[in-house]
Amino acid sequence: MSRLFKSCQVDLSSLVKIVVSVFIFVSCEESVTPVLTIEGGQIQGVEQNYSVVYKGIPYAAPPVGDLRWAKPAAVLPWDTVLVADHFQNAAMQKLHDPNDGWYGTELYWDGAAMSEDCLYLNVWTPKGASDHPEKRLPVAVWIHGGAFTGGWGHEVEFDGEAWAQRDVILVTINYRLGLYGFFCHPLLTEEDADGVSGNYGIYDQIKALEWVHNNIAAFGGDPQNITLFGQSAGAMSVKYLVSSPMAKDLVAKAIMMSGGGIRGNFGETLPNQGALDAPGEDMFNIENIYSLEEMRAVPTEKLEEIRTNYETVQKRSLSTRPHLDPVALPVGFNDATLNGEIANIPYMIGSVADDLGDLHLGIDEFVTLRDSLSEQPVYVYRFDAPLPDDGRQCMHGSFHSAELWYVFHTLNRSWRPFGEADEKLSNQMVDYWTNFAKYGNPNGKDDADDWQPATSDNKFVKMLIRE
Repeated sequence: MSRLFKSCQVDLSSLVKIVVSVFIFVSCEESVTPVLTIEGGQIQGVEQNYSVVYKGIPYAAPPVGDLRWAKPAAVLPWDTVLVADHFQNAAMQKLHDPNDGWYGTELYWDGAAMSEDCLYLNVWTPKGASDHPEKRLPVAVWIHGGAFTGGWGHEVEFDGEAWAQRDVILVTINYRLGLYGFFCHPLLTEEDADGVSGNYGIYDQIKALEWVHNNIAAFGGDPQNITLFGQSAGAMSVKYLVSSPMAKDLVAKAIMMSGGGIRGNFGETLPNQGALDAPGEDMFNIENIYSLEEMRAVPTEKLEEIRTNYETVQKRSLSTRPHLDPVALPVGFNDATLNGEIANIPYMIGSVADDLGDLHLGIDEFVTLRDSLSEQPVYVYRFDAPLPDDGRQCMHGSFHSAELWYVFHTLNRSWRPFGEADEKLSNQMVDYWTNFAKYGNPNGKDDADDWQPATSDNKFVKMLIRE
């Protein structure tokens, strides 16, 4: 009898182990994210509270070796399932000092690995969205700022959780910057099939936008409902892309944050490439480098040294910013707007109270001109909520970029002592931005008048303030 009881104990113990194992297996199965098929191969993401995030998806081939200073090439395929569980490299840029009291302290203190191999993007999609592609969720594509010389798509203040919670898919991208993104040289112009050089960062952005258009349905998104938005250089990029014959038909709505309007001095006027090739040639001639093979063989860490030497000798800066070219940017935002050639879509445009110059004047001009040329609405805002601080050396007021913590609802990631009023304002702003992505109206699908479109007769500005 005792032997039988012992046998039963063993069987019962084994049964418990089996049940527990099955429970763990089922639980793990329920937490595994779906495997999606996209350009290049299969991919799997990571669950968050409201979203599945796919980090570091390659959207083009690494722009290294013979692809340094070339338009982005097709993504290289992979064989196994790519587990996209970590962010990939930021574009090459100068290191940021986390104690500088400026943007190093504000946004870049967490750092990022940097490499020429940087053409990656990130996707936050609501849980279950990829299982229901028929819902065709709206998509927002974010272009980071940083004066075309700094920044990355996974900065600490960027996140798609709050957007996914509101059924909007968020995509953030990296693109080539500075010397790697906008360098011009006669040999590069001669090599290119279209006879252009430079603007590689803009071609990267266009490539990423095309990738979203071609692949976002796999994540549950609607390729016909893409909102393009950005801040500072990101907003300037949005202006260039809605002017570009290569990109404007891929954009359904656009948001330009602290990137100026028209007839201003915030990147609205672009130089011609013809004035940029010669300085690029001079930079390498000083180093006795005369061929593309030699130029592309220069180690990454040596390139910035070469540029610094050129600027010291010539006593002039080398331009590493967007410029006109006959393919991607045959006309600038000013002229495209004046000629009615920008994408004919709803726009949201705004600035912050302590911005870089009075951007509102150019915004006023944009509103007046668009009202005379299009029936599509323009919504204007002004962010005026001075950020709290804890006494350390930092930027003060509603400074350029201050609104980013609110737009992505990442206040809890900042060292600043944000409070309940900030949380309320942030939720309100995320509602406005995601409503615009859904409906082209920040008020939502109801015809509310909380935020009126701006017109020539009614220059309505939505004040975003802490209450």
